[in-house]
Amino acid sequence: MKLIKHTFEFLIIISLFLIFKLVGLRISQIIAGFIFKKFGPLFRSKKTSYANLSIAFPNLNDLQKNKIMNNVWINYGKIFSEYMFIEKFRTSPKFSNQIIIENQSELEKIKFSKKPVIFISGHFNNFELMAMHLEKSGIDLAAVYRPLNNFLLNPIMENIRKKYICKKQIKKGITGTKELLKEFKKGTSIALMIDQRVSEGIESNLFGKKALTTTIPAQFIKKFDVAVVPVYIERLIDNKFKLKIFENIKFSKNDSIDMITLKLNEILEKMIMTNPEQWIWTHSRWKI
Repeated sequence: MKLIKHTFEFLIIISLFLIFKLVGLRISQIIAGFIFKKFGPLFRSKKTSYANLSIAFPNLNDLQKNKIMNNVWINYGKIFSEYMFIEKFRTSPKFSNQIIIENQSELEKIKFSKKPVIFISGHFNNFELMAMHLEKSGIDLAAVYRPLNNFLLNPIMENIRKKYICKKQIKKGITGTKELLKEFKKGTSIALMIDQRVSEGIESNLFGKKALTTTIPAQFIKKFDVAVVPVYIERLIDNKFKLKIFENIKFSKNDSIDMITLKLNEILEKMIMTNPEQWIWTHSRWKI
């Protein structure tokens, strides 16, 4: 049954990718945004999304939640369509000029210091462009990713990521953590999302409620006294992007893993509140 499902998904997605290639970026964004807005809620629980929004924004009514989720699905669709143009975002001045960079000087300081850092962020819109820009800026980077459940699609997405986003792609998990450590010791900076539920994480407050959260940044800080650099991206009204590099944050090695993890969650909260329509509310983030 799973093979049939994965094959069906594979055929639909490959067909859409071919259409996107033919019609170009702008039309693809419109088509994909419409498809995801129309059909996305059929595959992801509306109940989960609304419950998550209620945790973060308890004063929202259903009309406001519905507006946010409609735009979340449209953004999902646009991100999906942009995978077929990710090469152009990396290599074409016309496409790369659509990404407005704030505080590029911070990356220049990191590059010339020769000291690796931990870049943290979440699944904002379009999150793939963050690692791409970091590597394009000359940062020796390893990015942590979660493989797709669909084994037919996963090799295609891994190839896109390794070829155009970040060469060093490291799978999420215990084996991946060991690989991260190996890369870090060689001077490679690490980029990872801290907004997903991880079974091997700790319970840390996010919007006032416990959520299983990765401790990888905290562990590296405790062991290596490494700086943390938050990165945020948002889609602007004209489908351009603003990518912000924050000033680096230094923790004390005496700070506990729980305290560091909580502080990073607080940074994530502020990013989410900047534009709630550009974060993934469909995941069971607060499931313990």
